[in-house]
Amino acid sequence: MIAEKLRQWLEWAVQAGASDLHVVVGHPPVIRVHGDLTELPEAPLAEDEVETLLLSACPEDALQRLQSQKNADFSFECPVTGKAARFRATLFLAGGDTGGCFRVIPDAIPDLAWAGFPSDLATKLVALRDGLVIVTGATGSGKSTTLAMVVNRLNKAGGYRIITVEEPVEYQFPREPNSVVTQREVGGDVLSFADGLKYGLRQDPDVILVGEIRDRETAQMALSAAETGHLVFSTLHTRDAKGAITRFPDLFPPDAQSAVRSQLAMSLRAIVSQRLLPSIQKTQKRHLALEVMWNTHPIANAIRTGKVESIDNYILTGRDEGMYTCDESVRLLLRAGKITRTVAEQNVRDVKFLNH
Repeated sequence: MIAEKLRQWLEWAVQAGASDLHVVVGHPPVIRVHGDLTELPEAPLAEDEVETLLLSACPEDALQRLQSQKNADFSFECPVTGKAARFRATLFLAGGDTGGCFRVIPDAIPDLAWAGFPSDLATKLVALRDGLVIVTGATGSGKSTTLAMVVNRLNKAGGYRIITVEEPVEYQFPREPNSVVTQREVGGDVLSFADGLKYGLRQDPDVILVGEIRDRETAQMALSAAETGHLVFSTLHTRDAKGAITRFPDLFPPDAQSAVRSQLAMSLRAIVSQRLLPSIQKTQKRHLALEVMWNTHPIANAIRTGKVESIDNYILTGRDEGMYTCDESVRLLLRAGKITRTVAEQNVRDVKFLNH
């Protein structure tokens, strides 16, 4: 049973439109609204109080992971303003104290217009028949939301067997005619992302969503699934498309990286890199800036040969194929009056580009 004080803070976060609630020893509870941190009007929290509050939300299996691994991710529902709200929780140890971060999960998958994600890009992604699509960006840049919106388009279209492997399950896909969606949670339903992929391939999937590629085994399984006729969506924590192309082979030992680059060159379809930039209006949600790379023949050759330094130039010259850089996206947001000049300058490689 979730402690009433924690429930009240979660309700406060939902009503404020916050993305996260932080509960850390020595600080008041803190919420993040449109990228900015705001303290709730509470006294700094004591160690024993924090642990009692956090463990009240922690299911038994997550508590065991916290004790054995010092970290635990899980999702849960909590009554807020008369209805159930969903949250993703991360509990951790810091200086021997238990701390927690709670992500507010919207009660429905957002639509593309609200998120600022281009409809034509989503249409092109869902038209793919197979291969690997990677969404990159920093923590909190909206990667999970992007994947949920795109995969839900396939779900609504019908005719797809969709399997997700997530840690934890965030957005819940609605039941749609002629579609079957299975969502598996790492730790609760399956031991690892790699296992989720391995056994998911035996469940007649058309589309597989893997929450994150973070180890060699998951990366290899994702490549194999993409090679064998499945459409695979996943995320990597990298700054841009070039970073993703570098990081993917780096998950493997040096003697295997050449073969992995060749596999990636064949199986990769697109990389979408994203950032959420603060609005010029402090009370408004952040704006999405994107870099989009499609795996054309020149890019595939660059991946295969490891000449990733040429990727940026291919994106710049690939506008006709639907590619554009993050700098171009930032410049459009600045010209539209959605972000400040300062924010724009902080998020482009060359400030002079903003004047073109």
